[in-house]
Order: sequence, then structure tokens, then C-alpha cells
Amino acid sequence: MLPVSRFARYAIAAGLALFTLLWTAPVLWMGMLSLRNSAEFYNGPYGLPLPAHWDKFRVAWVEFGYQTYFRNSVIVSTGAVLLLIAVGSMAAYFFARYKFPLREPLYLMIFASIMLPPQVSILALFQMLVRYHLYNTLTGLILVYAASGLPVTLFLLRAFFAQIPREIEEAARIEGANDWRMYWQVMFPIARPAVTAVVIINLVEFWNEFLYAVVLINQQASRTLPLGIMFFMGDREQDVGMIATGLVITILPILVLYAIFSERITQSLVAGALGSS
Repeated sequence: MLPVSRFARYAIAAGLALFTLLWTAPVLWMGMLSLRNSAEFYNGPYGLPLPAHWDKFRVAWVEFGYQTYFRNSVIVSTGAVLLLIAVGSMAAYFFARYKFPLREPLYLMIFASIMLPPQVSILALFQMLVRYHLYNTLTGLILVYAASGLPVTLFLLRAFFAQIPREIEEAARIEGANDWRMYWQVMFPIARPAVTAVVIINLVEFWNEFLYAVVLINQQASRTLPLGIMFFMGDREQDVGMIATGLVITILPILVLYAIFSERITQSLVAGALGSS
């Protein structure tokens, strides 16, 4: 390893500190703004929240429908991730450990869909959901989210399953494990780090997703948080303080989850990357 001078270390530390400040300053400003009303914002955009209006969160939660939007986002994100892991992980295991005709062309066809922008399929998805009476339903949005996350999930988990030694599978066969037990009791626990990484990636993606929601949902009772914020901004575009409160409600769960599970998240992402290499 090449020696690093003290000046270089200080320069790297200063660069990292500047980078951190540039990324965290807008979030901190939005957090302070969420505790101020709009009149205080127009008098001084960068002032401190003195006094702090904590009651704004209750007003947004109860009176402006964020309770409903939050519940819908939890249902849709969690449901889509569970469905995606159940289907995607089994498909990845099948593609990695079994040989069948047209395996590689089929896999490449599924993975190639990641190169297409979502706008290409949005009209077809709209027509399908209307035909099967899933338009304006959380169930339809869950199915669309799970399908949209399948290519990345298949790519990451297939690579991880493929590098598991065959001896483990052979030993389970000798113990009498069938295909179902082989997957759930042997392979899936081994692939848990990669599965955790896939869960994190897709959960964040589904929580923040906007395009599918704005096209496939138009009833207020079925709106997710990003969709609810958009309509709130359209109705009350001058109420900057309450808009910031809604944004904090949206990003706070992700920040809390990362603060609690940051070490495990890092380990899972590293394990998933090593398994995919």
C-alpha cells in the first residue's frame, strides 16, 4: 500500500465533509422547514424553527390524508416486495440450478426489459388492469411493482444461487430433500444476504415510485405518498411549510430504517455484490 501524506488525508477528509454537507444540507433544511409555517418561511426561508410547530404533523396526518397515503404506501411496498421475493427468488433459483430448453434466451429476454423505459409499457399495463378490474386498486399496483422489479431481482439472485457449491445440494438430496425443501430449507437461507440486499433495493424503489402510481391510481383513497404529495402541492402550492411536513413524513421511514439497520444493510449489499461478481 502506498503511503498517504498528511496533506492528502486532510484533503480527502475535507472532500468527504463537503460531499456530506452538500447531500445533508437540503434534508436538514427541509426538516427545519417542516416545523415552520408558511408565513415564517416567506419572512425568512432559512430561519430556525423557533418556535417549532409540532402540531403540523398531526394536521397533515389527520386532516390532509397523509394517514391514508402512508398506509397505502406500506401496503403496496410491502406486498410488492413479498410477492417479488417469493416469485423472483424461485425463478432465479430455477434459472441458476436447472437446465432446460431456451434457458439463456428466456433469461436474456427478461433481463433485457430493464433497458426499456417504463413509459413503453405503461399503456399496455393500463389496458390490462382495466380489463381485469384492477385499475384504481392497490392489488393492481402491487402486481405492477412486483413485475417491474423482477429483472434486477432475477439478475442478482441468479448469480448468487449459481455460485453455491453443488456439494451442498447433493448432500441435501442424499438426506431425502425434494425440490421444494431444497429451495426453502437449504438454498434460500444460504442466499439470505443477497435476498436482503434485493429487499432493500426494491423497497426503496417502490416506496418512492411515482410514474405507475400516477397513471394507474386516480382515487384519493388509493393514493400512495408520492402521489398524495403531488396532489397536495397542486391544491396548496403556496403552503410551503405544510408541503415540507408531508415530505418529511415520506422520507422519515426510510431514514429510520437505515439508521437502525445500516450495518446489516451494508453487509447485505456487499454480500450481494460479491455473489453477483
